[in-house]
Amino acid sequence: MDSSTQIAETPEGAVAVQAPGLRQLFFGFLGLGMMAFGGALPLAHRMLVEDKRWLDETEFTELLGLCQFLPGGNMINLSVAVGMRFRGVKGAFVSIMGLVAMPSVVLIMLGMLYERFQNDAQVAHVFAGLAAAAAGLLVSMAIKIALPLRKKYLMALVALICFIAIALLRWPLLWVMLVMTPLSIWVTARSKK
Repeated sequence: MDSSTQIAETPEGAVAVQAPGLRQLFFGFLGLGMMAFGGALPLAHRMLVEDKRWLDETEFTELLGLCQFLPGGNMINLSVAVGMRFRGVKGAFVSIMGLVAMPSVVLIMLGMLYERFQNDAQVAHVFAGLAAAAAGLLVSMAIKIALPLRKKYLMALVALICFIAIALLRWPLLWVMLVMTPLSIWVTARSKK
């Protein structure tokens, strides 16, 4: 089996999955960028884990955790990380270009329309509806990310502490990350021993 072939676990057993090429990375992230209104993470999970099976649940969660810790947008970081993983620098470049190509064009056109019709009440209602749909997608993604932790009690506790600190206590994200990241690394290392 060469380095471009992975083993993906399925209910029937292990099957060989071809690592994506540059073209597949570009068009995979292009499609993701074209569909990702209000947030791409739920759709990225579906594409990377469920549909294309380039990553498994654990790999996706770990990679997303790294991408959230790094500066920049989570989805942009994720596209670069996935591209780098499979095809190096070229893979990172084509993945991010695929991700941002269509949204950039659409954003420019919508910006021109919004500038013209921003005072229209119907436009305000459309944006309120889009915000509600985006919130639903975010909740769905949070549940999918949390599911792999259901048997890893210490990691679930770390996630719960982070949620309480940031969402409920409103502590600064930077300080929570500076404390909880080393703790989660230590917990992960201990749980694998």
